[in-house]
Amino acid sequence: MIVDAFIRLLQKLNWHTLAAPVLVILILAMLIIPLPTFLLDLLFTFNITLGLIILLVSLYMTRPLEFAAFPTALLLTTLLRLSLNVAAARVILLHGQNGPGAAGVVIESFGEFVVGGDYAVGIIVFAILVIINFVVITKGAGRIAEVSARFTLDAMPGKQMAIDADLNAGIIDQEEAHRRRVEIAQEADFFGSMDGASKFVRGDAIAAILILFINLIGGLVIGIWQHGLSLGTAAHDYTLLSIGDALVAQIPALVISIAAGIVVSSVNTGQDLGRQLIGQIFQHRDVLVIVAAILGLLGLIPGMPHLPFLTAAGVLAGVVWYQRRRAQQQATETPVVETTAEPEEIGWNSVEPLDPLGLEVGYRLIPLVDKNQGGELLARIRGVRKKFAQDIGFLVPAVHVRDNLELRPTAYRITIRGVDMGGGEVFPDLLLAIDPGNVLGKLEGTATRDPSFGLPAVWIEPLQRDKALALNYTVVDPATVIATQLHQILQQHGAELLGREEVEGLISHLASRSPKLVEDVIPKLISPDRLKRVLQNLLREGVSIRDMRTIVEVLAEEAPQSQDVDELTATVRRALGPFIVQGLFPGQSELPVAVIDGQLEHLLQESLRNGKGESLEPGLAQRILEKAKELMQQMEAGGLPPVLLAMAPMRAFLAHFLARSAPRLRVLSYAEIPENKKIRVVATLGAG
Repeated sequence: MIVDAFIRLLQKLNWHTLAAPVLVILILAMLIIPLPTFLLDLLFTFNITLGLIILLVSLYMTRPLEFAAFPTALLLTTLLRLSLNVAAARVILLHGQNGPGAAGVVIESFGEFVVGGDYAVGIIVFAILVIINFVVITKGAGRIAEVSARFTLDAMPGKQMAIDADLNAGIIDQEEAHRRRVEIAQEADFFGSMDGASKFVRGDAIAAILILFINLIGGLVIGIWQHGLSLGTAAHDYTLLSIGDALVAQIPALVISIAAGIVVSSVNTGQDLGRQLIGQIFQHRDVLVIVAAILGLLGLIPGMPHLPFLTAAGVLAGVVWYQRRRAQQQATETPVVETTAEPEEIGWNSVEPLDPLGLEVGYRLIPLVDKNQGGELLARIRGVRKKFAQDIGFLVPAVHVRDNLELRPTAYRITIRGVDMGGGEVFPDLLLAIDPGNVLGKLEGTATRDPSFGLPAVWIEPLQRDKALALNYTVVDPATVIATQLHQILQQHGAELLGREEVEGLISHLASRSPKLVEDVIPKLISPDRLKRVLQNLLREGVSIRDMRTIVEVLAEEAPQSQDVDELTATVRRALGPFIVQGLFPGQSELPVAVIDGQLEHLLQESLRNGKGESLEPGLAQRILEKAKELMQQMEAGGLPPVLLAMAPMRAFLAHFLARSAPRLRVLSYAEIPENKKIRVVATLGAG
């Protein structure tokens, strides 16, 4: 009953939040209040237990942020050890004249059993432990923490850019982007804290040496002058007590230092330290065979220790034999099924339709699309389709993913109705570091170009990720490379993916919200096929069709006067003008645009009047295309959206004519500019 009542009381008090304050208060109390020997034994045991728990947690973590509380735990365990040293020093100096058991069983055991009761051996062992802890482990861990903190802070801008790129490409949503940004901030805070916390361990090692000598000198003085002990008795008793106290505190300190070294030196591979070591050290059988042969030869040399070397060689040979046997068993587990059934008669089922949207991959890229092997590409593709639907306004068909043995093992290809629209080559075990134009150095790796935007890039090892981010590279994994190119292709070929089924889906979706509008307009005033052609015209020029209600309402007003698709499209564009301008110039009241030179404008008007622009001279047409490309690149280099203003009658012709040479140049008519926007001419398109 008492235990149950105590547990209920702890639950009411929310003991999780009280644990840290209570521990700190108890640590401070030990510095002031004398402790009985049995309580010292319990606290020394708790200190050793806590150190072992922290060490094992660090061994089983898969990434540093899983143990984000480690810097604070390092500080608290250091304070706990120092407070125990002070409490033990008080007991040793007050009752050391009573013999080696005066400070408790734990200190006596470490003084008698661990060093065999010889205080000279104890001092040497303690000195060795301090050197190992202070010079080797703590110094190395502190240096790693310092470098990790610097590189983590330097890499933060690049990581933020990578998150923004994934968010803009539709690979992740706002919630995932927020989670990643928080994780980046936590990672920077963690390594920064570890850099400072490593100084606590270093100071603890120095304090242990000072406390040992204070106990030795103080014990001799008190034992001889206050308690009348002989020099030999005082030296023996107080030295063993001081050595026992030093060892019982130094061993947990060494354990915590090892844990700190493991935490800061671990690499984020998704596996704990044990799996990493076993998987990476023993995966190369040829290496094990060579080492076994070398050990066997050493064991046969006269004068060498035969048994240890031959035993080690035999163990390695056994490991190699076991690995080969296991590989053979896995190879024979898949049975070969032979069939003698008669071949099926050829029918219409043998004719496979072309996929509206397809992705073909080489056999080495199959793990990217296999969920059982941790592949993320399918999830990225779903994110791309969702992002496209949110931005453009309709849902593209599902991407049919298949392997293609005709492709190179690391190649992929994106198709629309069987036509190759793009592709490239990615390496599943590497990362692509893209140069956005402001990198601070070069990386070692395989030079290439980003398949989506043609930027210079390098395929690098995963271990170079932090270095690449620190040098301002944008680092993406192979799945992101493919997903980004897929998103770009969808943006460029949205009109080709909008078919009858997609239009019917748009109409049904609009009917669920505006049933009367759909009933009055489709198909009474405009047919679904003509609506599809208008929507395709909008998509070809990068105009979103999300506002279907406005589009259908405009067509309802215009369709009785004209059924020409180009005229209907122009009318819809004028109605969507504010939406189009907002997408190109978000939040801007003054629009920096390019205009057409007066002489060229006159030539275009004459050409359109004589036959839809077909009377343009070939040389003039080529010069216009070249100038348009230069204009687009010039405006992009200046950080401006490439937008060209034209008279309404020639807008559609120019947009179609310039699409091949300047695909990112948007052509707007003056009628599409809202009245509340001002125009600022920054460039002129001419033919000279």
